[in-house]
Amino acid sequence: MTKKNALGRGLGALIEGIDKETLEKKVEPNLQIPVDLIDSNPFQPRTRFDEEALGELAASIRQLGIVQPLTVRETGTGRYQLIAGERRLRAARMAGLTHVPAFVRTADDQAMLELALVENIQREDLDAIDIAISYSRLVEECKLTQEQLSERVGKQRSTVANYLRLLKLPPEIQLGIKNKQITMGHARTLINIEDPKKQIKVYYKIIDEDLSVRATEELVRTLQSEDLKDPVKAQKKKKLNEDFAQLSAHLERIFSSKVVFRINEKGKGKIVIQFNSPEEMERILGLFDRLNS
Repeated sequence: MTKKNALGRGLGALIEGIDKETLEKKVEPNLQIPVDLIDSNPFQPRTRFDEEALGELAASIRQLGIVQPLTVRETGTGRYQLIAGERRLRAARMAGLTHVPAFVRTADDQAMLELALVENIQREDLDAIDIAISYSRLVEECKLTQEQLSERVGKQRSTVANYLRLLKLPPEIQLGIKNKQITMGHARTLINIEDPKKQIKVYYKIIDEDLSVRATEELVRTLQSEDLKDPVKAQKKKKLNEDFAQLSAHLERIFSSKVVFRINEKGKGKIVIQFNSPEEMERILGLFDRLNS
């Protein structure tokens, strides 16, 4: 089943978790509001605005006015707080407008944050790190699962996961993505390198030698192959495997079940005790109870 494209459906359709009546309640459509009475959205995730692009938008507004009204909420003090339309508001101020058309909605802080984040994600000129940060905030601050987030923004869950993984890269590389020194494809390849120092080394090699994504992928495969051939690392891995094999055999004798160790390169992992029936699971749990007593 093909996932529906969320872009162009409107913010109300995207924020399905917010009370529909709350989002649709308008005080008056196209209400002309004094620019000086509108405060910026404190939840606005966008931190940088292209001054040249704002200037072009301001010139357009001087000629044609604001075609798409802003969205605001009343703050109860005779002022308004912006929900959506930060660029239009900034450009309107540059153009010298005293009033702007706006819809006034009722929205709590949670709704404000989600609206601002989703509007931000829809922008075509947004860089991959800004998108990743917006996704991360929707997950962490709005308590969305990756599946729910995928539905909200109309993207495959794997796409959402790939963006979130970018935030695990060193800050130096994240800045390079923001400044368009490397592409999303380069960044996804760098994620496959576990050592941050090697990530940065490859990052600068991409820039210095203007490597394509395919060339970068080949370079990373070569580095990983060399790591496996490293005699010191190979010996350590062999010793570790032998130790875990002995420990696994010892635990299998205790539980009378197969025990598997799953360890990553950083030493993190888990112990899996297998069982083939509910009765066998009860027997293993009983052993834990006796060991604990």
